[in-house]
Amino acid sequence: MLEIHLDPVGGIAGDMFVAALLDFRPDLQEGLQAALKLCPLIERVDCALVAHNDGILTGSRFTVRHRDHGPDHAHDHGHGDHHHHDHGHHHHEHEAHDHEADDHTHDHVAWRTIRDALARSSLDAETIRHATGIFGKLAEAEGRVHGKAPGDVTFHEVGAWDSIADIVAAGWLIGRIGATGWTVGPIPLGSGRVRTAHGLLPVPAPATVHLLEGFDVIDDGIAGERVTPTGAAILAYLCGKSAAPRRRILKASSHGFGSKRLPGVSNCLRLLAFERLENPAISEEAIAVLECEIDDQTGEDIAQAIDRLRRQGGVRDVIQAPVFGKKGRMMTHLRVLADPAAKQEVANAILDETTTIGLRLSTAARMTLRREKETVEHGGQVYAFKVVERPSGRSAKLESDTLAETSGAAARNGLRRLLEGLLRQKRGDLL
Repeated sequence: MLEIHLDPVGGIAGDMFVAALLDFRPDLQEGLQAALKLCPLIERVDCALVAHNDGILTGSRFTVRHRDHGPDHAHDHGHGDHHHHDHGHHHHEHEAHDHEADDHTHDHVAWRTIRDALARSSLDAETIRHATGIFGKLAEAEGRVHGKAPGDVTFHEVGAWDSIADIVAAGWLIGRIGATGWTVGPIPLGSGRVRTAHGLLPVPAPATVHLLEGFDVIDDGIAGERVTPTGAAILAYLCGKSAAPRRRILKASSHGFGSKRLPGVSNCLRLLAFERLENPAISEEAIAVLECEIDDQTGEDIAQAIDRLRRQGGVRDVIQAPVFGKKGRMMTHLRVLADPAAKQEVANAILDETTTIGLRLSTAARMTLRREKETVEHGGQVYAFKVVERPSGRSAKLESDTLAETSGAAARNGLRRLLEGLLRQKRGDLL
C-alpha cells in the first residue's frame, strides 16, 4: 500500500506539487498531456517536465504553455509577470465578486463555470472528482474571506488557464498515483506582502490562512509567499491534520521545484513514497490517553466515577491502579483510553467526575487483533467465544460471563474444556 508524505522544504504551490509527482513518476508525463486536452478552458495547453538543479538538490519543474499565446507567454511558474510571487509561482489570490460580470474575462472565471467545464469534459470520473474537490476547497475559503456562498465565488488568477491546468494536472496525477494516504510535514508560513490584481495582501494570503487551519505550521525566518492558495487547497483536500505512527518502508523520493531562489534553502517540495507494512491480523489506529492521580476522593466515589466514565461516549477503556504519591500517600492512578475526536469531552467528564485538578493528555498508536464472536450449544444453552486472529493463527476464549451460573471451580473448568472441544469440532482453524 503506497503512502505519500509531502515535505514543504521551500513551500508548496500547484506547479511544485505536480512537478514532485512527475519527478516521482515521469512515465505519467505523456498521459498527463493527453488528459489536459480533454478539458474545456485548457484544451490548447501544452505541459513539460523540466530537469532542475539548484546546486543543492536535483528534481523537476512543471511548465505549461498556451499554444495561442506563443513561446513568450509560457507559464513557467515564476516568469516576471505582474504578481511578483516570491515563491516562483503566480500568487493565486482569487477574490469573490459579481460572477455575471466576469464569466468571460481571461483571468476572472466563476467557480460554477469551472465546475461545469470539468463536468462536461472527457476526463475520467476520478480526475474530475479530485480537481473539483480541490477547486471546491478554494471556493469555500474564498467564500469565507468575502462573506459569500462558495457557489457565488469568482476566481481571479486561479481562473487563468495556467492555474486551471495546474489543478487539473494535480487531480489527474492523484488518481494515477493511487496512494492510500497523504500526509504533510510542518508548513512554512512566510511573511511580507504579495502583489495581486487587487493590490497588496499579507502573507499568507487570507484564503491560504483558512485552508491551513489545523495544520502544523512553522516560521523558518525566510520571507515571501511560501504557500499559495492552490498549494494550500491541495493540502486541505488530500492530507489529514495528523497521522498515527505506523511501520512502513521508504521506497522513493522526488523533488518539485519553483523557479525562484530562496536564501539558504532549496525552493522545492519533497515527496517521500512509502510502502506500508500490512499484517492482516493487526489493525492500527490512534488512541487518546488521559491520565491523572487522585488522593482526596473516597474509594466508593471513585468507583462510581469510573462506572460513569465507562459509559461516557468515546471512552474505550478505564484503568485504575494504586500508586504512592508525595509524602508516602496512597493514591489512585486513573488512565482513560478514548477516541481522539472525543478527547475534550472525555477530559471534561474526568474533571467533573473526579477531584483531580489536572490531566496528562497524549496520543498513542494502538495495535489491535481482529476478533469475532462464535457460539456453541450444549445442554440447551448457548455459550459465546471470542475468536481472535493472531499472526500465527486463530485462538478462542470462552466469555467468562457465560459460566456465571456454573458453581464450583472444578465444574467451570470441566465445562470450559468441553465447550472448547465442541468449538474445535465446529471450526478447524483454531489453535
